[in-house]
Amino acid sequence: MKRCKSVDDYVNASESWQAELRQLRDILNATGLTEEVKWGAPCYTYDGKNVVGMSGFKSYVGLWFYQGALLKDDNKVLVNAQEGVTKSLRQWRMTSAKDIKPAIIKRYVTEAIQLIEDGKSVGPAKKKPVVVPPELRNALRKNKAANEKFAALTGGRQREYADYISSAKREATKLRRIDKVLPMIESGIGLNDKYRC
Repeated sequence: MKRCKSVDDYVNASESWQAELRQLRDILNATGLTEEVKWGAPCYTYDGKNVVGMSGFKSYVGLWFYQGALLKDDNKVLVNAQEGVTKSLRQWRMTSAKDIKPAIIKRYVTEAIQLIEDGKSVGPAKKKPVVVPPELRNALRKNKAANEKFAALTGGRQREYADYISSAKREATKLRRIDKVLPMIESGIGLNDKYRC
């Protein structure tokens, strides 16, 4: 799905979940949260803090609770979509309109708002040092402009590039990835900047 500037654009661009997204939007707007667009998708905030987002995917429509790890989850509907990666975010996946339970959703939103009012949140993980793989380090040594721009990137953006190269299993794949990202590094942009606001 393309990056959208409004919630209407997002819902209208959804290929298979428009009715469900509209229903979820109505439920979330009834909670008093502020409707915004962040990262190209609907996000609902309270007092400037992210509470819940909504997204349509190929096989399901979902809600993302930003501090979902702290919710009681009495109905056992929340999952960690990226085990070992996502610390606080939890997702509620719905595969049909009958899975949308307005009263339960409102109860989870109310609890999430209370967490904000109580000042409770899962803090960010401690920053790990950036480990630049040798293949990327060698490519940066050969390209002074890219090396300078890489050094100027935030630690998180450096880590994205390092992890992207390191995660390739084959040497040939690592080298292809380096060829792909060097122009991005030279431009001073992060690997995942297109997904950020």
